[in-house]
Amino acid sequence: MSSVNALKDGKPMSLLLPATLLFVLVAAYICLWRSSHEALKYAREYQNQGGLLIDVRSPSEYDAGHLPKAINLPLNELDNYVPRLARDKNQILLLHCSTGLRSELAAKRLKRQGYAKAFSLGSYSRAARLILRHQPQV
Repeated sequence: MSSVNALKDGKPMSLLLPATLLFVLVAAYICLWRSSHEALKYAREYQNQGGLLIDVRSPSEYDAGHLPKAINLPLNELDNYVPRLARDKNQILLLHCSTGLRSELAAKRLKRQGYAKAFSLGSYSRAARLILRHQPQV
């Protein structure tokens, strides 16, 4: 009965919310850190092995500016066009959008479809830094 009272007065609950929030933030940071290192690795492989750079933004966002060799496949069109472009499920697929949210959703969707090397590069600016940094100088 005392544990029920302790929950009613809120004392244990006052520590539960901050602890849960801290755990979620640490887990998110670790996931982003790992994703960032994987994305860098595959950005380099993209340069060497001809992976597909896919911009999942809308056509109007793409037309306003896009990365060299990027293919515009809005998120809602991925399921129709990726199987035509990448018949090999081990094809490197590097996705980006304006903020990273749509590209993360796209990468998860493609991985569920069996594309083992589908990675979100995050935002357009982050993708530009990763891809353009590794462009061969001519």
